[in-house]
Amino acid sequence: MISIKIHVRGDERLLAACDEELLGMTFREGEMHLRVSEAFYKGETITEEILRERMRSVTIMNLVGERAVSVAIDSGHVSHESLIIIDGVKHAQAVIL
Repeated sequence: MISIKIHVRGDERLLAACDEELLGMTFREGEMHLRVSEAFYKGETITEEILRERMRSVTIMNLVGERAVSVAIDSGHVSHESLIIIDGVKHAQAVIL
């Protein structure tokens, strides 16, 4: 399952999504670190199919984990070249124009 939270600020709708088991964890590699904060990512627990639907209604995406990132790649929102991998965990961000 995937945990998502949508943050709204003005006209922007940011989708924060992560593989549910990564909530609360921090990953470090070299100078990079990624904190999967429950305050930012924890909201609704959904399936990959529902994540695909929610991606259509946002302007920005912040994604962490194999499943969440794979949905974004399969949907054409993220390319393999734009991924960051920190301590083995995939992370991607996308702006939808």
